[in-house]
Amino acid sequence: MQALDITNSQEVDQFRQLQLTLCDRWKTIELFDNSDADILVIPSLSIDQRELAKVEGCEHYEERLLFSLIRLRNPRTRLIYVTSMPLHPSIIDYYLQLLPGIPFSHARNRLLLLSTYDSSLKPLSQKILERPRLLQRISQALRLNKSFMTCYNATNLESELSLKLGVPLYAAAPNLQYWGTKSGSRQIFAECEVPHPDGSDRMWNPVDLAEATAHLWERQPDLKRVVIKLNEGISGEGNALLDLRPISEVAPPNSSHEQRITAILDCFQTMRFQSSQESWENFKGRISELGAIAEAFVEGEIKRSPSVQGRITPSGDVEVLSTHDQILGGPDGQIYLGCRFPADSSYRLKLQQLGLKIGQNLASKGALERYGVDFITVQKEDGEWDIQAIEINLRKGGTTHPFMTLKLLTNGRYDLSTGLFYSQQGKPKYYIATDNLHKSRYQGLLPNDLMDVIAHHRLHFETGTETGSVFHLMGCLSQFGKLGLTSIGDSPQEAEDIYNKVTKVLDVESSSSPENLSAFPDYSTPMSWEEGSSHW
Repeated sequence: MQALDITNSQEVDQFRQLQLTLCDRWKTIELFDNSDADILVIPSLSIDQRELAKVEGCEHYEERLLFSLIRLRNPRTRLIYVTSMPLHPSIIDYYLQLLPGIPFSHARNRLLLLSTYDSSLKPLSQKILERPRLLQRISQALRLNKSFMTCYNATNLESELSLKLGVPLYAAAPNLQYWGTKSGSRQIFAECEVPHPDGSDRMWNPVDLAEATAHLWERQPDLKRVVIKLNEGISGEGNALLDLRPISEVAPPNSSHEQRITAILDCFQTMRFQSSQESWENFKGRISELGAIAEAFVEGEIKRSPSVQGRITPSGDVEVLSTHDQILGGPDGQIYLGCRFPADSSYRLKLQQLGLKIGQNLASKGALERYGVDFITVQKEDGEWDIQAIEINLRKGGTTHPFMTLKLLTNGRYDLSTGLFYSQQGKPKYYIATDNLHKSRYQGLLPNDLMDVIAHHRLHFETGTETGSVFHLMGCLSQFGKLGLTSIGDSPQEAEDIYNKVTKVLDVESSSSPENLSAFPDYSTPMSWEEGSSHW
């Protein structure tokens, strides 16, 4: 990615001063969440584009922040949502029809959809900056004294966009993003005295990385496996697993340090990469560009991967939002597929404590808004859980949209004393969510087809019972056969049953013969839709 670098100290100071206006305008969490505000949503995935390309259907991941449209349930909220390519109208209709008690037309009139009409692999924020007329249109639509900008992650691109528009960015500043890298996370854990696996600092070439791995192995002679991580990989796609057991045959315990380094270097070429698209030749080049760390692989028969999410408010307060048990896949269970809310009761309160401690450290460094911390838990012989912190995400992640969907739809509350989320009626709510309901048989299903299936089989979210499924990444469906959903229930089992019903129905409908589809209405007459027609 060709980043636009803001290094001028005057511009850095201007950006910080602009962010400080957030605190002046919204002094409490309640005011911030329920105020009269214009929200500019820039769902740009401003990360290394070659790493992003490992995620199938990544070009549609700008849709993951569409949960923000549910904020229009506040009749005083106005929202601008910008994308690289126009969104299918039925996707927008789907979200607006979720709003309880708000007429569709009222919500639609407070929403402005804009697009760059640029499907290239450049980050969305860069595309916007390259279009001065689009910038002007965004600026004219905003009430600057009541506006803020939110994004997927903050880089120099988002910082420059914030300055050009004069709109404060509610996210950790670009110069703080290091704390969300693999090496930065390890430094935070050490400062907070949070347990984490033994590992190395960031290395910039295979030889130094092999030497760091050798040192790690010598500190832990019984170590079986090591995870090699690109410093800025996402969703586990930048990880590789190095098995030390075959190497020990070539470099036994009495080998010299240099012999071990040589053996490890040779075995880097046969590491098991978590991304099916990865190779050693490419990975080697990425080490010199992004850096990489070596980290002890946490072994265990009963092992889980929970996470905690929090946010840092403009006033500097730290709020724990949620805990999850992550659903992982890939060759060695390191690829994020989905999550269950909440995390297991045997460790979720401890996760909250550790997450709060890490959030306070981040707040002291000046971080803002969303952060998440991933852990590994292993059950010991006495039944207790050993908890190890793995990494920090200073961005919105795979657990952000399902939890915010639940919160915004129910207007409920998270209870720190139990780690549960309660609706306004006092019912605890649970969900299972995924970005990766992914089957080749789903390819060819259009968004309108999905709407037909949802309506026919009553798969939608019921506002009366506050249970059902909410879908996202619908733009991925036709080309990639990939879909996201959050299935919400009043118990973990009900949430799972709702999720399983969706998968069973989609399996049947995606294999239906044409005669079985005759019950669905004919949408051959196209819907008229003028992009950006609502201009306030």
